[in-house]
Amino acid sequence: MNKLILLVGLLFGFSGAVSAQQKTLTFGVVPQQSAKRLAALWTPIFQHISEQTGVHIVFSTAKDIPTFEKRLEAGDYDLAYMNPYHYTYYNQVSGYDALAKQSNKTIQGVIVANADGKVRNIRDLAGSRLAFPAPAAFAASLLAQAELNNLGVEYTPMYVGSHDSVYLNVSRGFFPAGGGIQRTLNNMNESTQSSLVTIWKSARYTCHAIATHPNIDAATRDKILTALLSMNNSEQGKALLKTINFNGFEAAVNSDWDDVRALNIDALLRN
Repeated sequence: MNKLILLVGLLFGFSGAVSAQQKTLTFGVVPQQSAKRLAALWTPIFQHISEQTGVHIVFSTAKDIPTFEKRLEAGDYDLAYMNPYHYTYYNQVSGYDALAKQSNKTIQGVIVANADGKVRNIRDLAGSRLAFPAPAAFAASLLAQAELNNLGVEYTPMYVGSHDSVYLNVSRGFFPAGGGIQRTLNNMNESTQSSLVTIWKSARYTCHAIATHPNIDAATRDKILTALLSMNNSEQGKALLKTINFNGFEAAVNSDWDDVRALNIDALLRN
């Protein structure tokens, strides 16, 4: 009987520190990388937060960024880690409210090229097919494409689903270049990074948001925020933050993303 209970617990992801009677909250993470990779990185963090708060939080994502966007619009995630443009849009459309963000961090778009290719300047991309994660990926697609457009560089965007896919496609020579962000590029293995060269960097903007759906009450928000902030000061927390290349968390408010709003991006309105 004990073995059966243990098996059921493992199948359904129950933790010994979390009561099965507690409500489970889904935390959606934007699929900049593969679901397997994201689960490996974020699940230990959510388990830590669950233990600290008594609130059962489970990892979730989507097969690609457009599907993630549909789920944000439907309010499928109780909490979500989303790009800056997503936050400004789904704050209005679905009511997601800023809770936290990476401390002392901004987001910067990059365009990377194959290190063995002939591309060394953004103007060398004229007439090329270029890899991007998704139409509404903020820094990796929107900022990168805005720069290409401003320079009058003609190109054909090809959307490959994630930042990882951009880097792998460019490193293997399937595309001469593609858009990403510095953090996800840094997360790639050394072999992939060494096969790429950065040929452009954007200005810096407020980074990704951790936001809660309106169905999350203030007391639960406070518990989760306290747990996130406490990670900055504990050895276990610091070790977990290091796995996702975060230097810490800080509390966030809606107005933190006014710099992104000032860009007047309408990518999702056009879809």
